Amino acid sequence: MNTTTTTTTTHDPAGEVLDAVLTAAGRLLLSVFALAWWALLFPMVSVPAGIAVATGWFLGWPFGFGVAGVAVAGMVLWRVLSPQTFERWFTGRVRSRWLTWFRYRRRWTTMTTACGLSTRDGDRTFIPRLVSVQIGESLDTVRARMLPGHCPDTWIHRADHFAHGFGAQKAKVALVGPGLVEITFRRADSLADPVVVPFESMAGFKTVTDTRKAA
Repeated sequence: MNTTTTTTTTHDPAGEVLDAVLTAAGRLLLSVFALAWWALLFPMVSVPAGIAVATGWFLGWPFGFGVAGVAVAGMVLWRVLSPQTFERWFTGRVRSRWLTWFRYRRRWTTMTTACGLSTRDGDRTFIPRLVSVQIGESLDTVRARMLPGHCPDTWIHRADHFAHGFGAQKAKVALVGPGLVEITFRRADSLADPVVVPFESMAGFKTVTDTRKAA
C-alpha cells in the first residue's frame, strides 16, 4: 500500500514584511554610517557642503548655491596653486580608499574561501581578517591575520592564486609577525616607462658656456 504525504507550506505575510523592513533599515543604517565616516575622513568636502545646505535651509537656495560655488572655486584654486598638497590630502586619499575597496575588500571573502583559507565550525564560517591595505603606484601591500591552525606555507603556496584572483601581475607572500602575513601585489612594472633625467643632474656634468656668445 502506497502512502502519499502532502506537505503544505504556509507563508506569513507579516513576517515577510517585517524581514523586508528590517533589511531595509539595516542597509539604511549602514549607508548613514558610511556617509558619516567619509564625512569625517574628508572634512574639506563635508564641512563646505554642510554649510551650503544649512545656508540654503535658513536663508534660501540662492545663498546656498552661492556658498557651494565659493567652496568649489576654493577647491579649484587649491588644486591650481598647490597640486602636491591637493593630491596628498584629497585625490590621493580618495583614490586609495576607492582602490582598497574595489581591488581587495569587496573580493576578500570570496578569494580566501576559494583558496581554501576559510574554516567552518558547524554553521559558522570564519574568514581571515584583512588587517590593512596600502595602495602604491606599482605595488600594493596587504596584511592579513591567519586563522588558528593555519600554516604559513599554506598562504605562501597560494601566491599565484592571489595574483590571478586579484588581477595583479605577481604576488609574494611573507610572514611578518605571529599569525600575520603580508601579501605584496605587483600591479605594474615601475621600470616599464623611461625616466628622463636632466643633464644637470648627471654626475660630473657641467654646463659648457657658449664661446661664441662670450666672444
